[in-house]
Amino acid sequence: MLKQFLNLKLSQKLSPQQIQLMKLIQLPTQAFEQRLKEELIENPALENGKDEEEIYEKDEFDNNDDYDEYEDNESIASDDINIDEYLSDDETPDYKLQANNYSEDDDERETPFATQTSFHQDLINQLNTFILNDDERDIAEFLVGSIDDDGYLRRSIQDIVDDMAFTQGIYTDEKKVEKILHIIHDLDPSGVGARDLQECLLLQLRRKTPSEYIDLAINLLENYFDHFTKKHYEKLLTLCEISQEQLKKAIEEIERLNPKPGGSFDSSSRVVEQIVPDFTIRIIEGELELTLNGRNAPSLHVSKDYQEMLQTYKDSRDKSHSQKDAVQFIKQKLDSAKWFIDAIRQRQETLYVTMNAIMHFQQEYFLDGEETKLKPMILKDIADMVGLDISTVSRVANSKYVDTPYGTKLVKEFFSEAMKNDQGEDVSTLEIKKILKTVIEEEDKSKPLPDDQLVEILKEKGYPIARRTIAKYRDLLDIPVARMRKKI
Repeated sequence: MLKQFLNLKLSQKLSPQQIQLMKLIQLPTQAFEQRLKEELIENPALENGKDEEEIYEKDEFDNNDDYDEYEDNESIASDDINIDEYLSDDETPDYKLQANNYSEDDDERETPFATQTSFHQDLINQLNTFILNDDERDIAEFLVGSIDDDGYLRRSIQDIVDDMAFTQGIYTDEKKVEKILHIIHDLDPSGVGARDLQECLLLQLRRKTPSEYIDLAINLLENYFDHFTKKHYEKLLTLCEISQEQLKKAIEEIERLNPKPGGSFDSSSRVVEQIVPDFTIRIIEGELELTLNGRNAPSLHVSKDYQEMLQTYKDSRDKSHSQKDAVQFIKQKLDSAKWFIDAIRQRQETLYVTMNAIMHFQQEYFLDGEETKLKPMILKDIADMVGLDISTVSRVANSKYVDTPYGTKLVKEFFSEAMKNDQGEDVSTLEIKKILKTVIEEEDKSKPLPDDQLVEILKEKGYPIARRTIAKYRDLLDIPVARMRKKI
C-alpha cells in the first residue's frame, strides 16, 4: 500500500518543463515579453521574427545515424535532432489559433513618460530657497529623509535626535530640531512633515486665506478632533454653539484637504503599472468576438546558423572531440528552443480556450454589461468545460486582463460563489454586492443605514442574507460602517 502511495506521488510530480510552462501561463503580457527577451538572450539558437530563408524540406536530412561513432554515453543519435521540427513554418498558424485572433499590425502603444524629480529630492531642492547654516541644513536633510511616501514624519523628535547622533555624528537637541521642522512645514505640498493626521490637516488649513469657515474648521480640528473623527455632529453643534449650516461648511473645507500630501506628488520613483489587456472582447453584429493580444504571439524560429553548423559537422570526415562537444552544445540549445516554441504555443492555446469558455459562460453579461447578469462561476466550472486543471485556470484568471466594451477588467472578477435567493435560485455574490452598494449609495446620508436595516432591505429584494455576510461584503467594497458614512 505504501509503495502504491509513493508511486502515485511520483506520478503526480511535475517535470521541470511542466513547471516552466505553468510559469509562462501565469505571466501577463508585459511580463511575458520580458521573459521572451531573456530567453532570446540566453539561447542563441532561438531567433525572433519571420524566417526569410527557404524552409528546408523534411527529407533534407536523412535518418542515418551519422553520430554513431560516439561511444557509450557520448553518442548522439541524429534522429534526436530533427532540425526540420524547429524550422517549419507550420508552427506559425498554431500560435494564432484561429485566423482572426491575431494580427501583426496590432498596436504596441507605450505610454511616454518624462523624467521627474523624486518626492524627497523635490523637498531638498526647496530647502535651497532658505538661508540655513551647515548644521541646520544637515538636520533639515535628515528630517526630509525621514519623511515617508505619504508625507508624514512618523518618528518622535527624541528618536530623530538620537538617530542623528548615532548614525550621522550630528549632535543637537529637540528644540533645534523642532525649529527646523517648522521650516519643513513651509515646504510644498502643504501638510508635508506632519506627525499625524490632525497636524497634517491643520497645516493645510493655516495656509488658506482666513474666513469664517476656515477658522471654524481649525477650531474643530484643534479642540474637538476626536468628536470630529467619530462624526459626533450633534455634540459639535452644542459645544461650538454653531448652526448645522456652519458645521456643514466647515466640514466641506476639511474634506477638500489632502490627508496624504506625499501621495499627490507625481513621483517618477514610484512604479506605476501600465495595464496591457491580454484579451479583447468586442460585439460584432450581436455576436461576441474574442481576440488575443498579438504581443503574446511572437514569430519564433530556430537559428539557421545552428542548422548550418550541424550540417557542416555532418559533412565533415574528421570529427574531432571539440567538434563533438560543439554538437552536444548545439543539440542542447536546439532542444531548448524547440521546447520554448512549443511552450508558447501551448500557452496561447491555454489562454484562448480558457477565456473563450469564460466569455461564453458569462455571455449575458458581455452582451449587456449589467453586472447583475454575471452568473455564479467557480474555477471548476471552467476547468470542466475546457478539460484543464483547476490550478491552470486559476493561473489564467489571477493575472490576466480583458478589454471589454465596458472597460478593462481583471479576469478573476468574473468568478464568484453562488448564493440562494428567496426563490431557491442560484445568484452570484457579485450581484448581491452590486445591489448592496446601490442601496448604500442611495441611502439618506444624514441617517445612514446600519447593517441590521441593510439585512431587511436585501431580504425584501429577495436576498435573505445574514448580518455578518452584509458586514463582510461591505468591507470587501471598502464601505465603512453607518456612523462613518454620516453627513450633515
